[in-house]
Amino acid sequence: MEPGATDTGHLPAEPAIRVAVADDQAVVRMGLRALLEREPGMEFVGEAADGQAALTLIRRTHPDVLLLDIRMPGMDGLAALRAIAGDPDLRGTRIVVVTTFAMDEYVFAALQAGASGFLLKDSAPDELVNAVRVVAAGEALLSPAITRKVIGLFGRHGAGPVEGPVEGVETLTPRERELVAWVATGRSNEEIAAELTISPDTVRTHVSRAMVKLHARDRAQLVVFAMRAGLALPA
Repeated sequence: MEPGATDTGHLPAEPAIRVAVADDQAVVRMGLRALLEREPGMEFVGEAADGQAALTLIRRTHPDVLLLDIRMPGMDGLAALRAIAGDPDLRGTRIVVVTTFAMDEYVFAALQAGASGFLLKDSAPDELVNAVRVVAAGEALLSPAITRKVIGLFGRHGAGPVEGPVEGVETLTPRERELVAWVATGRSNEEIAAELTISPDTVRTHVSRAMVKLHARDRAQLVVFAMRAGLALPA
């Protein structure tokens, strides 16, 4: 800088979202890699063809987001999810399960294991990119269509795969219980606010308080808690 000049300064650039892919189909990995590598603000850090390779990749690269297939040889996606959730060093990686409607039976199990959202394999490129950004920002990616299927499956199979009371539910206020149930429909804060004729900030405040009381990492976990506690609205 020349003498007398002032530094107006620039805000530092946001760090790139670091993304990895785990899928046993080479053509799927190739397509996702091509998409992510050309997307501004994203960095493709690696790919894996099975769950064990995905764990090795995550331990080495610590991506912000992992796009994970469920059906893979050897260690499948669900086993990889559980291993990631059980390792404190890996919990910073958020998982988007890449799925199809034909795999409904895996959806609740993936949520229970720690997935932050779901993406259909035939999603448009802009939907995939948006999914990565949403999950990297700490939000859950749960469309109403996906959550309706989860709730429907949960209802048909009774109490679901995890029995017993949900710790913290008794501390929720009536309003917090109501809004947790609405979160389990897959709606955003803005959509819930419109349904209940309240402000999005009010929704956000109550949902945030409920997450603290339930020790929920994100809205995806709130869906699991809502169903286990019987708070979910009818599908």
